[in-house]
Amino acid sequence: MEEVRQPPLIGGNIRRLRKEAGITMDVLAERSGVSKAMLSQIESEKVNPTVATVWKIAQGLAVDINELLAGSTGPVRKFHVTTRDDITVLDSDEEGLHISVLTPIQLVEDLEMYLLTFKAGGALRSAPHFPRTEEFLTVISGAVRVRAGERDAVLTEGDFIRYQCDVDHDIENTFQGESRVHMVVRFQKRSMGH
Repeated sequence: MEEVRQPPLIGGNIRRLRKEAGITMDVLAERSGVSKAMLSQIESEKVNPTVATVWKIAQGLAVDINELLAGSTGPVRKFHVTTRDDITVLDSDEEGLHISVLTPIQLVEDLEMYLLTFKAGGALRSAPHFPRTEEFLTVISGAVRVRAGERDAVLTEGDFIRYQCDVDHDIENTFQGESRVHMVVRFQKRSMGH
């Protein structure tokens, strides 16, 4: 006789991941579009949600859906490739800047990664980000001047800088030709709610 396999009970996984992320059920409801009442029933294993609901919850937790479905056998190891064709590209002609957005959408406003290509004289000027947000910059080729508030530094190929960008800040190509920079923006987790 064939054994009937039960679908995995994922409420415990959702509760564990929500607590690890340090977010309340209210916040998860807001981020996922799944009601708090439904989340409560799912977490206490009273209902087994549809795939569409699980997908929404995964988006709300910013995790891969497989991490919720994996059962308690351990976490799913992340291994996510974004090919060159899938990378979002933004061009800013007036500033002589070409921006490649390397970050998958679920990481936006948490950790963002960019590849910046500056033409001669190109610049990126930014208003302050959320409090305590930091940028990490590595110069791949060329040379740039980085200014954050009252401080500035000139960096050349292979140099790295970390700075708080919750002040006016800009990156300017100081090289005669093209400069390429890899930039990571790390947002501090906003407290309760947002």
